[in-house]
Amino acid sequence: MNLFSNSITSLEHGLNYASLQQKAIANNIANVDTPNYKSQEVSFKQILEKKSDSLQANRTNERHFTFSSTSDGTIIAKRNLSYNESGNNVDIDQEMSDLATNQIYYNALTDRLSSKFSSLSNVIRGGR
Repeated sequence: MNLFSNSITSLEHGLNYASLQQKAIANNIANVDTPNYKSQEVSFKQILEKKSDSLQANRTNERHFTFSSTSDGTIIAKRNLSYNESGNNVDIDQEMSDLATNQIYYNALTDRLSSKFSSLSNVIRGGR
């Protein structure tokens, strides 16, 4: 039995993604002066591939895409960039922008989740 709707589960997955993104951005900001540190990012494509194992689809034609996953991680390092002579590729302005964007995304998800729980609470109380 599914106690909560699929939208609450989707919001939970979104919060997990935002949390992982926050961790990667915080690591990048903390290591802005570390020599040879390569900045990290969360790859949504890899998260989607990881979750695609649970997707069910019927292929009606052999030319249709299959749902298979080959990834094993979600945080990847950007290795092909170097912004300064120490080998560090963290762009603090970009990281601060990403941090603000992620915070807005997280706040929107928590507001929506709070609204869902308020609706459930209202139903439990009988609309009073």
